[in-house]
Amino acid sequence: MKIVVLVKQVPDSTEIRVDKETGTLIRAGVPSIINPDDLAGVEEALKLKESMGATVTIISMGPPQASEMLKELYARGVDECILITDRKFAGADTCATSSTLAAALNKCGYDLIIAGRQAIDGDTAQVGPQTAERLGIPQVTYVDEIKAVSDTSITVKKSLEDCEEIIEAKLPVVLTTLSGMNEPRYMNCNDIVDCMGKQVTTWTFDDLGIEESKVGLAGSPTKVHHTFTKEVSANTETFQMPADEAAKLIAKTLKEKQLITK
Repeated sequence: MKIVVLVKQVPDSTEIRVDKETGTLIRAGVPSIINPDDLAGVEEALKLKESMGATVTIISMGPPQASEMLKELYARGVDECILITDRKFAGADTCATSSTLAAALNKCGYDLIIAGRQAIDGDTAQVGPQTAERLGIPQVTYVDEIKAVSDTSITVKKSLEDCEEIIEAKLPVVLTTLSGMNEPRYMNCNDIVDCMGKQVTTWTFDDLGIEESKVGLAGSPTKVHHTFTKEVSANTETFQMPADEAAKLIAKTLKEKQLITK
């Protein structure tokens, strides 16, 4: 079985600040980490590798420096790391990102695709499901446990806010995983030393055979006009009321705000 895990390098959200003048994120000096939901997916893939003899391939789209993050995953036990990087991919929203990832997945092949539920720098939870749609294969989101795997199907537990579902899906399938489903393993010293000599495969725009209009800014219908941090002070007005009254107050306030901005 060939398992492909989609991984993203993200800025540590505990250290991100917003430029009050421009409304953009200040990324300078902010350390990058492996997206937590994706790291849970890597751990699940490694467990399947140990129990079934599967191979684990990592695919990540990002800047060239993301290769160092991928080498860390070699130290955890993955078999292959592929970095998709090209200036033409810059500025991609989830729509363009899923187009690029789907092209890469078609190029490398797969039996099972695992992606984190969402990235902490975007929180959209869209890339995994969109990629599944572009590949034309089933998807199961919010996976909290992989219960059984055969050559043709997989059974998982999906966790929702008020219930759990046991779902069986035919392979190939895309799963999106929750960060709390496992405890990712530590790297040992020998693996850390060994991973430094391993190579990360790099694919550019020319390697994927995809239309330029579907990637980067050109393929991104989403436009961010403004980003800001809500200021909270001791003078902030608070309310205590039943849920139905609170809903009406929120709707009324949003409507008033909309009229003001117009």
